Amino acid sequence: MQKPSSQQVCLVIGAGDGVGGAIARAFAAEGMAVCMTRRARNLDQLESLANAIRAAGGTAHAFGVDARSEEQTADLFAAIERDIGPISVVVFNIGANVQFPIRETTARVFTKVWEMACFAGFLAGREAARVMLPRGHGTVIFTGATASIRGRANLAAFAAAKNGLRAVAQSMARELGPQGIHVAHVICDGAIDGVFTRTRFDDVAPLLEDDLILKPDEIARNYVMLHRQQRSAWTHELDLRPWREEW
Repeated sequence: MQKPSSQQVCLVIGAGDGVGGAIARAFAAEGMAVCMTRRARNLDQLESLANAIRAAGGTAHAFGVDARSEEQTADLFAAIERDIGPISVVVFNIGANVQFPIRETTARVFTKVWEMACFAGFLAGREAARVMLPRGHGTVIFTGATASIRGRANLAAFAAAKNGLRAVAQSMARELGPQGIHVAHVICDGAIDGVFTRTRFDDVAPLLEDDLILKPDEIARNYVMLHRQQRSAWTHELDLRPWREEW
């Protein structure tokens, strides 16, 4: 067991090549120790991200965790607090964006999407509150989507989960804000550059050049901004979209 340091910790639940990885890099650049999670089967990819952050001079740790597991989530928070340092920021960034016509949406699909995009967020928020409240400060940020505020065709499961996550964030903000914990919900309204978007478009370069899709690094800047906000002017909900996105 290593002795925890006084370095503040940012925990990113759901880190990868896109937004989660950008958020991790952004907080590492702020001098925080970054802890990142993905499912255990993707741990090698996450270790590559951690190595890249270390190579850039940051501190990073990778964990293979099923965020839907109450036991694994509680153990993760306990291990970080015990071995690495005090958790100052928690970012819940699991998407679970799947599309099924309503007649083809099985109970298993609906339940699995809800577990990943809503229930896991509740677990992360609860454990964050448990470690932050005794200290009287901290930031919890939930990543939302267009589906957080309106359902669309073929997205019943995803919209239900993201609407539920938004409700969790609102309830937490009203409960924990007066106790010093900043809870924010970020709606990423539009296509985001990453593996999912690149499989849908033949060439994203023109879209990126003209700022027509969300760039992960720019999204991440806003997460750091939310954490930096002084408590006399906290933002709860922030919507981010490309300049020509219809809304």
